[in-house]
Amino acid sequence: MTLTDNKPRLRWACRRGMLELDVLFMPFVEEAYDDLSIENKAIFERLLACQDPELFAWFMGHEACEDKDLNAMVQFILQRVKV
Repeated sequence: MTLTDNKPRLRWACRRGMLELDVLFMPFVEEAYDDLSIENKAIFERLLACQDPELFAWFMGHEACEDKDLNAMVQFILQRVKV
């Protein structure tokens, strides 16, 4: 079973060790995740498998993610979740 099929497990996976990531992921899952295509849900799930320091650098703009799909998802989340 993937996280895509189980919203409670997806919410749990969005809980990170950094508050900065929690405030991005949690509202995104509640407000935008259900509207994603199957492909984008899979990309989001791949994003959640990344390490927190990597995610923090990408979301704070310190580094650009080299994976174009993951980078596009980071940008999409930043546009959807105004913090």
